[in-house]
Amino acid sequence: MTAQVLNVPRPEWLDQEDVNIFEDAVRGFVEKECLPHSERWEKEGIVDRDVWTKAGEAGLLCPSCPEEYGGAGGNWAHDYVFHMATTEAGVEGWGASLHNSIVAPYVWHYGSEEQKKKLLPKLVSGEYVGAIAMSEPGAGSDLQGVKTTAVKDGNGYRINGSKTFITNGGTANFIVVVAKTDPKAGAKGTTLFLVETDEVEGFRRGRNLDKVGMKSQDTAELFFEDMWVPAEARLGQEEGHGFIQLMEQLPQERLQIAVQGVGMMKRALHETINYVKERKAFGKAVIDFQNTQFKLAELKTKATIAEVFCQHCSDLLIKGQLDAATASMAKYWVTDIQCELIDECVQLHGGYGYMNEYPIARMFRDARVQRIYGGTNEIMKLLIARTL
Repeated sequence: MTAQVLNVPRPEWLDQEDVNIFEDAVRGFVEKECLPHSERWEKEGIVDRDVWTKAGEAGLLCPSCPEEYGGAGGNWAHDYVFHMATTEAGVEGWGASLHNSIVAPYVWHYGSEEQKKKLLPKLVSGEYVGAIAMSEPGAGSDLQGVKTTAVKDGNGYRINGSKTFITNGGTANFIVVVAKTDPKAGAKGTTLFLVETDEVEGFRRGRNLDKVGMKSQDTAELFFEDMWVPAEARLGQEEGHGFIQLMEQLPQERLQIAVQGVGMMKRALHETINYVKERKAFGKAVIDFQNTQFKLAELKTKATIAEVFCQHCSDLLIKGQLDAATASMAKYWVTDIQCELIDECVQLHGGYGYMNEYPIARMFRDARVQRIYGGTNEIMKLLIARTL
């Protein structure tokens, strides 16, 4: 596991006994059940299905889910340490962070009592693996541009369309689908549907996409071809609330991406510091060169600022005070710094930094998407600019 490379103290909301116990459990699980298989997962382009049920049995899935639906009744602090532990260990390809902090909350925030009782225990146990289908071939960050339609048909809806870049898309059997119930109404015509893929016809998975990085994460295309779902699959008592639901939950998603960025920065620094202490050049360790020391001092400073800001945003989120613009600041700035930091760490590795056998090379590939998904960093700046 990654040694402590920053000196940021744990704030009060994070330094709680139950949070510390949960973090230890996550780190232990990752070390036992994930790290021994991580290289194989990279080659196969997907994690083992049984890691989900094992995590469910260990109580690691959906820690913030209310207790009455099978969860631990935790809060963002538990999610925070989950994201930090998995990224520090280098198992970003396991899409449990999305399952825990992005997909499942839609159910307990907006679902009916029947939906919560039926779906949440399955997400907590790992029987269901969650995904959210937003992006389309012609609509990424522009959620109002979604073309997938849901048309009333009897006591349900007929869904047609396609999605792409869907995390967990190759595995997920529970998908939150963003569709237009009224294409002429703009944002007000958007509705979310809770789709249990094992129970519907007309659902098809496309290929597992060949990405630059995040190789072990099964990112896939999804197709809905006259897929009928019952009216009970609609999220919300009425149509047209989907865009509002998305906007209310996106700040947490964007903060999650920032937190994961900090976790990877810590790992990159840890690996690089160890490397420059061992690597010799011109008769002395690389860390003994002033340039190396100055570079690492700059990187540690930036990573420290990133972690402090993420903790500040997390405190706001727990209090229900995190606004979209502040979350956007965290997402865009941290991921920009993440890519800058890792690029510098590759440079400090020299030629070995470009070799896939070194962890920094994989981090270099994996980090780049952070500035794209969850809303591009350019979109984040537009959201921030609206507050000026």
